[in-house]
Amino acid sequence: MWPLGNRHRRPVERGEQPFDPFEDDDTQETGSQVTQTDSAETRAQIEALISRMGEAIIGQRDVIERLVIGLLANGNLLVEGLPGLAKTRAIKALAKNLECDFSRIQFTPDLLPSDVTGTEVYYQTATGSEFKFDPGPIFANVVLADEINRAPAKVQAALLEAMEERQVTVAGNTHKMPPLFMVMATQNPIEQEGTYPLPEAQMDRFLMHVLITYPPVEDEVLVIRLVRGEEAAANAPKEDTAKPPRPALPQEAVFAARREIAGIHVSDAMERYMADLVNATRVPQDYGPDLGRWIEIGASPRASLALDKCGRTHAWLRGRDYVDPQDIRAIAANVFRHRLGLSYEAQGEGVTPDRVVEELIAQVALT
Repeated sequence: MWPLGNRHRRPVERGEQPFDPFEDDDTQETGSQVTQTDSAETRAQIEALISRMGEAIIGQRDVIERLVIGLLANGNLLVEGLPGLAKTRAIKALAKNLECDFSRIQFTPDLLPSDVTGTEVYYQTATGSEFKFDPGPIFANVVLADEINRAPAKVQAALLEAMEERQVTVAGNTHKMPPLFMVMATQNPIEQEGTYPLPEAQMDRFLMHVLITYPPVEDEVLVIRLVRGEEAAANAPKEDTAKPPRPALPQEAVFAARREIAGIHVSDAMERYMADLVNATRVPQDYGPDLGRWIEIGASPRASLALDKCGRTHAWLRGRDYVDPQDIRAIAANVFRHRLGLSYEAQGEGVTPDRVVEELIAQVALT
């Protein structure tokens, strides 16, 4: 796929007429023009989705964009934040404005794997008896796994298997997930009692780890007004002249965006830059004494794949058909945050994964 703007054009081959941006020919419509028109329409639809989510989530533009990047990159997200910071609301805002089936699973210590995946149910009919599969809440397009760290290991494993394999196996039968399938798991970082922290190997299966922090004071005032307005609208009498709900984003727009993102150009230098960043987490002592003291376990090849997917998606959202270093750096913390094993020394000094990523970006050169 070639660049969409006029700043970058493919080389003119021998015998071919050069491109004239001011040419107006109503009698011919080239495939390139159709592609650019479709691409602009797809991007406008995705931007409209981000705008609608922003109407429900105040002051969390980066979080909204990361959720959309996860959707377009066909990955699963781990969303972490203190209570009351709109983790669940943000995910619901995405599902509400998307043409999809939404499912929420409230994880608790007594949850069973069959409560997530479904089970075989015995049915007695007039002609005999049989077992039929009763799908669980995992069979949806957007699945909210609320407080995933409250469920025991077996339930977490059942969910993560569906995330990784895009299928579940019950009673020897395999059941596929729908084409549009995304898990967004939330967890509370301060809860300790009655929780089962995700092991590092399972955390690695999440494409990105998104943090939600406290909003600024100005945004919190807007949050108060927003919720007050929602309460007033909910208690107002229903009128026949009420505006119809706005149409949701069709799933085909998501698939069209994914096709375009698959064609985003990644240069050899960008590929090497991503690989160097990941490799630096495995031999941190070669990139400075601080990194050598801080990092105990480096990132897996899943980190390289996540940098590539999310970097291309970030570039596409910026209207470019090529990846530059800023795309990689913008999503690096989300990709590395849950994949780095920090040493006891780093934890004792209060060094966060984000601080480690900042140092990685400062030390790894773009060759």
